[in-house]
Amino acid sequence: MAMSSADMARLLVALGLLLLAAHGVGQLFARLHQPRVVGEITGGLLLGPTLFGALAPTLQQAVFPSTGPVAAVLGWSYQLGLLLLMFCSGAELRSVLRRGEVRVVVSVTVVGVVVPFLAGAALARFVDRGALMGAAHSEPALVLVFGLAIAVTSIPVISRIMLDLGIMETPFARIVLGVAVVEDLVVYVVLALALGMVTAPGAQQFGLPAVLHLEPGGAGSLGVHSVATVLLFALVLSIGPRAFRWSRRQRWNVIAEASPVAYLVLVLFAATLTCVLLGITPMFGAFLAGIAASLGRGPRATAAREQVRAFSFAVFVPVYFALVGLQLDLLRHFDLLFFAWFLLFACVLKSASVYLGARLGGEGRTGARNLAVATNARGGPGIVLASVAYGAAIINQGFYASLVMLSMATSLLAGTWLGHVVRSGAPLRDQQPADAPVSPRRRRRAAAAASAGPRRRSSR
Repeated sequence: MAMSSADMARLLVALGLLLLAAHGVGQLFARLHQPRVVGEITGGLLLGPTLFGALAPTLQQAVFPSTGPVAAVLGWSYQLGLLLLMFCSGAELRSVLRRGEVRVVVSVTVVGVVVPFLAGAALARFVDRGALMGAAHSEPALVLVFGLAIAVTSIPVISRIMLDLGIMETPFARIVLGVAVVEDLVVYVVLALALGMVTAPGAQQFGLPAVLHLEPGGAGSLGVHSVATVLLFALVLSIGPRAFRWSRRQRWNVIAEASPVAYLVLVLFAATLTCVLLGITPMFGAFLAGIAASLGRGPRATAAREQVRAFSFAVFVPVYFALVGLQLDLLRHFDLLFFAWFLLFACVLKSASVYLGARLGGEGRTGARNLAVATNARGGPGIVLASVAYGAAIINQGFYASLVMLSMATSLLAGTWLGHVVRSGAPLRDQQPADAPVSPRRRRRAAAAASAGPRRRSSR
């Protein structure tokens, strides 16, 4: 169906303003040594009902209508931006840890995820859930989202912060990314399970749930959804990268030969479609597709991933984050008092848990403190959690605004702290003789080898 000239004009103006605001304010934040993603959301916030809508509500509705062809295309851009962001996040899972760093990562992940999640889920039982709940009216799903909001850590945001600071190749960065990778895997699995508990108002069952005649949100639907999610996740982790590399090398795969970028996009679409047919949230499929493609070897595979990332973060991902900000109405749907204590609770609990986990993992006080601040940045995953839960009607607009603002505030705090540490010349970790701690047995062997070396040379 062809779009009218008036609708085309409104669409071009809307997309142009979103790109201008996202990149313009994002670049301003980058110059101030702050996370670009926070600036992109702020740019969308300025175009939404908080500012533009408050000053010129009629004009704002004309540029960003809630219904019609323009709204449909903007909704498509929002979904595509989310899928590409999840794909790129999955493709980031290539951080290689060294011996001695694994213990810290495991300890920080276990303590820094389990403790905040359980504490957040417990706290949700004592707050007014009716003031946070969306139209789906699912308390179990709301409790899961509440706990995840406390526990989540951002790969894209913290990666960008460390890249801008020039510390991406340090042991500290490897540990942070290792923790963020495992945490994101856990978060997206749990989020997928939470989405299986609800069906957005007006939505119809599709794919496997429809074939099995499962009641939306019922025990049977949740059971099938949980099993399908875990099995698909295990399948992709076990054989996904090998299957991806095998199919890419086959002669019949003319798409991979003609355009590696187009092949990656097709893999993204196929994985997303698989999740849709299984009744799993689509963004989980995009994340798994990124994991499968993350270990593709060779210069062409690497170049293809970088090209997908380049055009994603040039257009669709900034538009997605700007649209997240566009949906915020801080004048009408934002409880400042709730946000203040929620922010304090989330930051203190997450940072204390990570600090404890780092110390239990053998990290010194300096490294544990910096890890506690860095992993407190919720950034992209926190925003994805908020937008997906809001789209599924698990949470209402007020809680959505608080979750987005939580992600922005914690990302600003992490960026400011790490920037101060790096620019001051202070170490990110306590001084260590090597990247990995040396066991007493290895130390004795090294000493014996050093003493034996001169004798062998003298005998010659």
